[in-house]
Amino acid sequence: MNANLIKTPATNLAPAHPVPEVDDVIPVKGLRVSCDGGGGALGHPQVWLTLDEESRAVRCPYCSRHYVEDTENGQG
Repeated sequence: MNANLIKTPATNLAPAHPVPEVDDVIPVKGLRVSCDGGGGALGHPQVWLTLDEESRAVRCPYCSRHYVEDTENGQG
């Protein structure tokens, strides 16, 4: 049994998910941070992330936000 397949261009697909710029760094105090994507209903489930002990940074696996320990003014 052969089915007739209709080939259509992929013009009706959703646009690619925007990825934050690498330069977008969110300074945080302490080594734990929560991330929910920041988009309210358009965000993602809240996750708790721990900054790496060496780099003092972490990237959210859902939205790729880059969190870095704030060391300015002696706070961190």
